[in-house]
Amino acid sequence: MNNKPDSIKDLQAKGSVDQDIPLSHDRLSISGMHCSACTQIIEFRLQKLDGIAKFQINSATHRADISWNPKKVSLGKIIESVSSLGYGALPVGSSGELVDRENKMSVWRLFVAGFAMMQVMMYALPAYLVPVPQIDGDLTPDIDRLLKLASLALTIPVVAFSSLPFFQSALRDIRNRHIGMDVPVSVGIIVTFVASIWATFSGDPVYYDSLIMFVFLLLAARLIQTRVHSKSTAALRVLTKLLPLLAEKLPDYPSSMRQQQINASQLAEGDILLIHPGAKIPVDGIVISGVSDCDESLMTGESHAVSKSEGSSLIGGSVNLNRPLVMRATKVGNDTQLSSLVRMMESAANEKPPLVKIADRYASLFLSIILLLAIISGMVWWYIDASRAIWIAVTIMVITCPCALSLATPGVMSATIGQLAKNGVLIARGRAVESLAQATHFVFDKTGTLTQGKLKLVKLMLLRDDPALDERSIQQITVNMTAGSMHPVAKALYASLPASANTGTATNYEDVNEIPGRGIEAIHKGLHFRLGSIDFVQELHGKALEIPAELSGTTISALGDTRGFIALFALEDSLRNDAKELIKSLQQQGKSVLILSGDRADVVARTAAELGISGASGNLSPEAKYAAVKQLQQQGATVAMVGDGMNDGPVLSLANISIAMGQGAPISQARSDMVLISNDLRDLAYAFKITSKSLSLIRQNLGWAVLYNAIAIPAAMAGILAPWHAAIGMSLSSMIVVLNSLRIYSLKNEHRLPENTASATLSNQLVGNI
Repeated sequence: MNNKPDSIKDLQAKGSVDQDIPLSHDRLSISGMHCSACTQIIEFRLQKLDGIAKFQINSATHRADISWNPKKVSLGKIIESVSSLGYGALPVGSSGELVDRENKMSVWRLFVAGFAMMQVMMYALPAYLVPVPQIDGDLTPDIDRLLKLASLALTIPVVAFSSLPFFQSALRDIRNRHIGMDVPVSVGIIVTFVASIWATFSGDPVYYDSLIMFVFLLLAARLIQTRVHSKSTAALRVLTKLLPLLAEKLPDYPSSMRQQQINASQLAEGDILLIHPGAKIPVDGIVISGVSDCDESLMTGESHAVSKSEGSSLIGGSVNLNRPLVMRATKVGNDTQLSSLVRMMESAANEKPPLVKIADRYASLFLSIILLLAIISGMVWWYIDASRAIWIAVTIMVITCPCALSLATPGVMSATIGQLAKNGVLIARGRAVESLAQATHFVFDKTGTLTQGKLKLVKLMLLRDDPALDERSIQQITVNMTAGSMHPVAKALYASLPASANTGTATNYEDVNEIPGRGIEAIHKGLHFRLGSIDFVQELHGKALEIPAELSGTTISALGDTRGFIALFALEDSLRNDAKELIKSLQQQGKSVLILSGDRADVVARTAAELGISGASGNLSPEAKYAAVKQLQQQGATVAMVGDGMNDGPVLSLANISIAMGQGAPISQARSDMVLISNDLRDLAYAFKITSKSLSLIRQNLGWAVLYNAIAIPAAMAGILAPWHAAIGMSLSSMIVVLNSLRIYSLKNEHRLPENTASATLSNQLVGNI
């Protein structure tokens, strides 16, 4: 059941939000969350609050995006509502102190439990040693009771202070009609404590030492889990802090350079901004004055500073290095490239892969079964040995607490997504990790993926003797048709032709239309032109063309009209330096590698031969690529598709795992599960290795959790295990899972190690910020 509103506009249309009242927006940092159920509870309750237009929590960063009607509800009321559910909430800007205070309190709780655990063992040890005759240390009833009372005194602060988070969480879950992991933990602590107090005065065995040990080990496991979560989500937190909070606006430009400092979130398209040297660029835009260099390494993976001058594009989040720039904002708010990347990572963190969903579903079912088994076992043992009934029920609840099962997958997934982000690979959908690890076939587009994508025009061949279509006229037609296109060939033609050929923009031509995988067509002064593949242009006039031998092996783009071919453009591209390394790595791991390209068959065959790829097809339309991948899937293949162009959009949507290049077309990135933002294919090889390792670790964690419970449950029900066994077993089981998840950090991306690279790429920048 989806309780999230579709959009603010939908709510306004339904009357939930007054359309004539501007909404307020903010972000809250939520504390006290331990699982996805916490997210669901908070969102469900807050979205019912009158005046709330949007309340959505990112479970990876524990931050909530909120929009509300200030006439109906205040930010204080929203925070109070979150607090009433048992969670903490503060605006993001002031949440640092809250996090620090919580961390310090967690350490103090752990210290109190640890100190009490060391001391209580001194009082508990004599009772364990009494049956051993060599010790000669029989305890009198008075001394025995005195030791028990001392143990009770040490246990009280552990129950009242160290165990308080478990009680608060359990009470909150019960109040919200939800049974979480802390419910059996709290029941076990309270029952053990109360039963031990009763046994203190009745002369029966007590388990204060087991209770304190259980609390200490559980707090230690929680603390480790928190640190692991913080480390694995560090990359996302760094990205969210890249954009500056303030911007220098020039409201009177160009008549005046008067500066007005405003909140960056209030910027609008078309605003003129001044970017000082060393300042971060607040939004995407275009330089209208000035010359400088910018550091775009975090966004593009380009290790060197990029020169900027009038007309150059600027990326929000990059840094102006040396001289002032005046820019015009073109994309603001959630439309910037950085915002899009952050949304992709947040979406991936929120989306659970199939394996995680299965684990979560069975963890919830497992919890219900355990509570039922504890009750049944207690009732059965009441008739067998009433003195042991309560302790056996407690042991079952404690030893089989599903912490290990619940922690088996999220820790590994969070760490994997964070590691990939630090190595130039952004996860757009959570299922990508599992799908990439299971991929059997890797299908590549050629241009811009296996090749540099930096085509160079090597020859312009005129095919028609017409004074009205001389070389300059052809250049002007081509420039106007390719302006604004994201296809590598169109971009290469636009960049290669003389600047003097650019008479304006493509708006001079009517009905400019780009057909993915084929080319561009336009109408100008009644003339119908086509630019693209030879077949595409030939359909316009029906005349055949024999490719000149001198152009063999080059990428050819043809220009024609209704009367025939006008010119041929021959372009050349070069292989990426890292392409051979990636293909060799995949083939050594037994993966099938193919090329599906829209380029000419002879060009594709030459590229395949250089890379050692046996399966390669050229002259493919988007539909043909789609059919080829679908056929592979019907044969049982799990297909990973890597592409960068608009024509790759359909096949990327079909593939089991789709990967877009960072410099690729926006539509290909939007339809992809992963984005290779670094544009370095070696990072893709690392992505495959780390996702395979993460899947292996998840299976190990789940296998351990299942094996542990398969042994522990029957042993606890049979009365073989005591509560102190349960305390150690349950806590160590959780810690083993968490520590095993940390092994994901042992897998290094070799080409990014300090001795192998000197570039300040995305990885280095992120690591430096972390």
